[in-house]
Amino acid sequence: MKREFDFTGSLLNSYSQIFFSDNRLFAGILILVTFVDFYTGLFGLLAVLTTTLLARYLGFHPFKIHQGYYGFNSLLVGLGLGIFFQPGPLLVLIVILASILTLFIAVSCEGIIGKYALPYLSIPFVVSMWILTLASREFQALGLNERGIYTLNDLYIMGGNSLVQVYDWWNQLAIHSSIRAYFLSLGAILFQYNMLTGILVAVGLLLYSRIAFTLSLLGFYTAYFFYLLIGAPFSEVSYSYIGFNYILTAIATGGYFIIPNKNSYVWAILTIPLVAVMTIGLSRILAVFYLPVYSLPFNVLSLLFLYVLKFRVDNRANLTPVLIQQNTPEKNLYSYLNFMERFGKESTVPVHLPFFGEWIVTQGHDGEYTHQDRWRHAWDFEIADETGQTWKNSGDFREDYFCYDKTVIAPADGTIETVVDDVPDNTIGERNLEQNWGNTILIKHEDDLFTKLSHLKPDSIQVKPGDKVRKGDMLARCGNSGNSPYPHLHFQVQQTPHIGSETLDYPICNYMLRQDREFSLKTYAIPEKGNRVSAVQVNSALKKAFHFIPGEKIRFTLEDDSEPLIWDVKINEFLNTYIECRKSGSKAWFKTDDAMLYFTHFEGTRDSLLYHFYCAAFRVCFGYYKGLVIEDSFPLSMVFSTKDLIFQDFAAPFIRYKKGQYQLSYTSLEETLSDTHLLLESVVTTYSFGKIRSHTSYVCDIDNGGLKTFSIHQKSRTRKALCATE
Repeated sequence: MKREFDFTGSLLNSYSQIFFSDNRLFAGILILVTFVDFYTGLFGLLAVLTTTLLARYLGFHPFKIHQGYYGFNSLLVGLGLGIFFQPGPLLVLIVILASILTLFIAVSCEGIIGKYALPYLSIPFVVSMWILTLASREFQALGLNERGIYTLNDLYIMGGNSLVQVYDWWNQLAIHSSIRAYFLSLGAILFQYNMLTGILVAVGLLLYSRIAFTLSLLGFYTAYFFYLLIGAPFSEVSYSYIGFNYILTAIATGGYFIIPNKNSYVWAILTIPLVAVMTIGLSRILAVFYLPVYSLPFNVLSLLFLYVLKFRVDNRANLTPVLIQQNTPEKNLYSYLNFMERFGKESTVPVHLPFFGEWIVTQGHDGEYTHQDRWRHAWDFEIADETGQTWKNSGDFREDYFCYDKTVIAPADGTIETVVDDVPDNTIGERNLEQNWGNTILIKHEDDLFTKLSHLKPDSIQVKPGDKVRKGDMLARCGNSGNSPYPHLHFQVQQTPHIGSETLDYPICNYMLRQDREFSLKTYAIPEKGNRVSAVQVNSALKKAFHFIPGEKIRFTLEDDSEPLIWDVKINEFLNTYIECRKSGSKAWFKTDDAMLYFTHFEGTRDSLLYHFYCAAFRVCFGYYKGLVIEDSFPLSMVFSTKDLIFQDFAAPFIRYKKGQYQLSYTSLEETLSDTHLLLESVVTTYSFGKIRSHTSYVCDIDNGGLKTFSIHQKSRTRKALCATE
């Protein structure tokens, strides 16, 4: 279902995007601030309206328009023109033309700078304002603004005598000059040069992001002390209101485009002196043309910093660029930490076990016999009975070994690179050292990722070089060829396409580890010697319940509500899958493979049933193993309210004392020839300083038709929803 264009959201985000935000409350504060000078605010609004409507008319990407990526530069231009020139029909025309010019420059910057995966920041604003400033010197009919002396009259009209008194009180407040300069610099971002507007912006910044607010102070006061150190007059910062360059640079490099942590804070401090030097130098150059420096230093230094980081070959400095922008430093941080905890070991190509059923690792990494030195990261697999025996009868013949002649399958999609299939099997106890690897299949999965399966049975290989294979395709049978005294399967991952290449330390994806009668799920791990491992045996009822397919519709009916809830399973242009609730507009993003469902993100109201389903099925294995327990963790911003995270946000780049835990238990299974009935019970628990803060439990009731009912148990209240899939 296609949503209509959110025009109001586009306008609001054009304001808040100045501070890298999409917070509507913050946007409301900024709008109020721009109207402290009524005509300035009016022309700023005109610029945003012009740009938004034009971008929509020309067909630019709706998401970029909605986020305010085009509108905020035009807003700044409209505010600048509104504060400098007298209002009138001519200025209306100039602002409209300037908005068109700014949009064109913004889109061009997106094409030029964006191809390096860099933001264009406020470069369109700087370029447009310079052009208009130079051109306006020839505009004889355009008068300069003389409204400054009437500011109090404008405030009186807006809020009466009370607002005038508040304005006077703040501007006359006896505070340290640096604090005054900080507030003036914040207000100056919106072309408002007074204490009151700066304080309002600071409050909005604090409400939007504690990390951004902290960085704004860190950046400004780093510049303040650097000015004192070099003996430069800091009064210039207060007089020219250029301090916002330090504020914006610290926020951008310390916590918005980089995952905030102690290292990003250190680099925010280190980059500010460079911005100060650049500000002083560029101001002198531009003074020749009587042009203000505006936000040029912030743009240049931030882009340089982000561009330089792209040339690193490792991340030893622990400066991680934000890949999926969530528009607050806190959400970026919490999501990144959670992603690394859940998927940090995940590799570009998931490699699975290359066999059916349960096998045992008889030699693992750093083995006792052959897995050493450059070939240390490999496995030998065999089949063993419950006593650990790998053969029957006397064990004198190849056929006595349980793994001999068993099927070997492709561990991942790929192309057959090399095949050796003419080495005879050894007699038990003998080795063929001349043809060490025996019959072998080498598969290419990516340019620098290969898997090798060796000691295969002669004449059993069913593929040839160049064949395309899919995960699970039958390749050959386990044998006893090469350096193999007993039948076993040798398996390794490597970076180069040669038999005998050194091995690569690479995890196995989604397998079950059995100890006695207990199973545990290993998502990305290295099997160790003695481990009994098997691929996940998919339960058809579980997979039907949780393997969501784009185009599918899911209908829920709550017991206390006659109106059904309809969820649509969708996929966007980036091939990301998600579930969207028609009623609430909430979205739960997920990914699936053959054996697992993972929810990765949620947007919307936490009162919705979809949010509770996101929590209940945060991570589900499609295999049913009674007694299996799966544990995971949530991003803090997904299970705590903004209010609950206020103090944690300040400390988050350095320490996290809150935690959100997920636990899923496979508790009951009833299975007959014609019917399957099973229960999954999940619990979401939040902690603060190790103590439980909240506890919510869920039950998913599943039968052959998939998910039957979904129950929520929260604060002594139980809600149940009946499910039907279309």
